[in-house]
Amino acid sequence: MAAGSLARRYAKAVLEIGTENKSLEKMGADLRSLAKAMKDSAELQSVLTNPAIRRADRRRVIDGLLSAIGAQPLTKNLVYLLLDSERLSSVPDISREVDTMIEARSGRITAEVISAKPLELAQLTEITVALEKLSGKKVTVTKREDESLLGGVVAKLGDKVYDGSLRTQLRNLRDELTK
Repeated sequence: MAAGSLARRYAKAVLEIGTENKSLEKMGADLRSLAKAMKDSAELQSVLTNPAIRRADRRRVIDGLLSAIGAQPLTKNLVYLLLDSERLSSVPDISREVDTMIEARSGRITAEVISAKPLELAQLTEITVALEKLSGKKVTVTKREDESLLGGVVAKLGDKVYDGSLRTQLRNLRDELTK
């Protein structure tokens, strides 16, 4: 089974249970915190996903982690289910899918804007407005810099990429000239 479809199935279940219990946002936040902890600590990820470590020991680690993030009982049940089925490594994918589903349901979408240099507020606002027109949704922008772009902007909106970088334009020009 593909990891994406597995994560999507769990995310749909979280969406349904969270909506039914009016705790969807909190479940999403709990999963996001757990996924971030796993991403930030390779050692934690290794301990939680290593079947050679006794399940009871891994559960104690999970209990401490879930208590530290203040996870609600429904999230704890999901994480214990993932532990019992040796699928804890899917938590980051499930979290990402849940976030996507929550955003889609609320008419929001997240876009990543990458630029060679930091953008001014006016530029960021203009890009955000353009992305909102393209998507028809309220856009939340995360931004980062990548000097290798040389100039211009790359915007990732869902599964679409709008590449207006100088690097890509130069590459396209080179390809045209070498034909």
